[in-house]
Amino acid sequence: GDIVLFAKPVTLTEGDRVTLTTDVPLATDGTSKPEKLLYAVSLPPVHGQIEHINYPGVPISSYSQLDVVAQKVSNVHDNSHEASKESLR
Repeated sequence: GDIVLFAKPVTLTEGDRVTLTTDVPLATDGTSKPEKLLYAVSLPPVHGQIEHINYPGVPISSYSQLDVVAQKVSNVHDNSHEASKESLR
């Protein structure tokens, strides 16, 4: 079926860590199993990374809707001074 993605931009400042919640990415494919939806990080943050909270410091390239619901995914800014703000889309 069709997949619908609702996403709000997240802006981080230098050194910030933002936990992704269903207010940021929320997808549905019309089935009764949204927890099986997977997100692929096709364009990682330039000044930071997406991490699973159980593995801090390790960038991830995908995560599930279930991870988002459980608040286990964070966007982490790398403290680089040349970019004091960055947005995740």
